[in-house]
Amino acid sequence: MQQTPRPPPGSMSRYGHPNPGTPQQMRRPMNVPMAAMGMQQQPQQMQMQPNRMPVPQQQNPQQVPPKKKKRYADKLIAPKVRELVPESQAYMDLLAFEQKLDATITRKRLDIQEALKRPLKVKKRLRIYISHTFIPGKEPEKEGDEAAVPMWELRVEGRLLDDLQPPPAVGPNVRPQPKRKFSSFFKSLVIELDKDIYGPDNHLVEWHRTPQTNETDGFQVKRPGDRPVKCTILLLLDYQPMKFKIHPRLAKVLGIAAETRPKIIEALWQYVKTHRLQDPQDRDTINNDLFLEQCFGTKRMRFMEIPQRLHQLLQQPDPLVLTHVIQKNEDGQDKTSSACYDIDVEVEDPIKLQMQTFAQNQNAVQDIGILDQKIFDLVEQINEMKLRRDFYARFAFAPQMFIQKWLISQSTDLKTLTESSGDGEAERHADHYIKPDAEEAVQRYMYQKIQQKRAELEQSLGVRNN
Repeated sequence: MQQTPRPPPGSMSRYGHPNPGTPQQMRRPMNVPMAAMGMQQQPQQMQMQPNRMPVPQQQNPQQVPPKKKKRYADKLIAPKVRELVPESQAYMDLLAFEQKLDATITRKRLDIQEALKRPLKVKKRLRIYISHTFIPGKEPEKEGDEAAVPMWELRVEGRLLDDLQPPPAVGPNVRPQPKRKFSSFFKSLVIELDKDIYGPDNHLVEWHRTPQTNETDGFQVKRPGDRPVKCTILLLLDYQPMKFKIHPRLAKVLGIAAETRPKIIEALWQYVKTHRLQDPQDRDTINNDLFLEQCFGTKRMRFMEIPQRLHQLLQQPDPLVLTHVIQKNEDGQDKTSSACYDIDVEVEDPIKLQMQTFAQNQNAVQDIGILDQKIFDLVEQINEMKLRRDFYARFAFAPQMFIQKWLISQSTDLKTLTESSGDGEAERHADHYIKPDAEEAVQRYMYQKIQQKRAELEQSLGVRNN
């Protein structure tokens, strides 16, 4: 029988497939019945697959290789499969659209994460209600009863105007934003009463925020008396982040009266750029014009000096001052009287809660991961079916030649598994052993065996070799 030369590794077979030593096109799929090919199945502890090297069935479970991480390329359908199934192009179009959508969502998620690092504030209108009520006194009905002193009660309350309107309809998964308490907008509240009536030690009512403060919807003050009382209410807003009042001269230059420190520095830098005050030679130096020189007291200053010089021109913001007179109605009846004031406050942007929910939501990521795994499995099954189809197509085209090449491939794979060397096809014939080299090798082998047996015999008999 004439030996068929084996193509070199890395060459192309006659079927147009790569031939890395072991022809892939000659490997039998897992489920090919041997009886259908007219061959008797031999008991063998291995499996043959079209796209994998044959591996033994019994393996140590501790030596199982780690699962390979899937990539985007594993979702792609091979071009030859698309030629056989033109409808698969629709799947490739969806895959390209999904890639663009993932890139857009990732970019938006990063933008949201950057936006959440900055304070998101919106201005809303806070309505403050100031009301008072007189409580008349009572004479004692019986001897021994205490008389009820006439008193008045002052209430300071407030709420956002948006809270007065019915909330808009929200989805089932969106939680409504909780309403803020009135005291959460202020850092301190001071009510100053008439000193002539209540004396220098009892004319102030103060409230200051502490870390343990419980928020409330309003404040109330009770004092004895039925005479008209003029009171002054001082409200200091709680700015987050902290705002500062700017010196009037610098405020006129920058065009802002109160703002946060970063905003003030940004406005100053815009003024420097607009008026080209940066030194052309030393870019770290500012040449102050007449207005900045009056504010900072110097003609030149360095950038690193701005925070220190600016600190001297910043003050705590002024409190809101409201005046109210506690007195009875003109008809003399003890009824409730009230007044209201509207002020602008900054609150968290409602969209910030939705942005946080979107950035922290990982449920969609888990669902997408499960669907991606299903896609990987389906594409792997499609590739497996393509290999089986090619296997049977080659067998149907030339059965005899296919069986011969398939047997050669199986013999090569078996030799690879058993790690045997030599030319297996030549060793099957007797002419391979009738050569001078074989005779000399047999004589050397027999001589070594005789010497080994002689040494063992002499050692057992105690004969000393001289």
